[in-house]
Amino acid sequence: MNVEWLSLAIDWGVLGLLALLSVVVVAIGIERAMYFRGVDVNGAADAKALELALTRRLFVIASVASNAPYVGLLGTVLGIMLTFDRMGHGAVVDTGQIMSGLALALKATAAGLVVALVAVSLYNALLRKTNVLLLEWEIAHAR
Repeated sequence: MNVEWLSLAIDWGVLGLLALLSVVVVAIGIERAMYFRGVDVNGAADAKALELALTRRLFVIASVASNAPYVGLLGTVLGIMLTFDRMGHGAVVDTGQIMSGLALALKATAAGLVVALVAVSLYNALLRKTNVLLLEWEIAHAR
């Protein structure tokens, strides 16, 4: 059975998806940071409307943060399956092939963790800024 497609699925599918997710997270993070700089908390009439505006798209960052390790784990499982398949079809077990298969698997895990760490850090920073702006609104509108 030819499982070279599995190697391509790990390289282009899993790692490509993680790269795309990281670009999306950074783009949303930059957009939100720029939006926060221009927010006039005194101009907002309602705290709930302000909160809705401030938290827009933060769920995407949180979703990537919680799911990127699982995407990396999927790549790990596929890489180990590929390694075992190569071992099973070879009459002689080549340690070089085993190590390259395991390295591919670990590369997917590492990429998933890096994407998750970046997303969690961005989410926490943006959530903190959201809370600060909401508190500033409450202070300005205290009666």
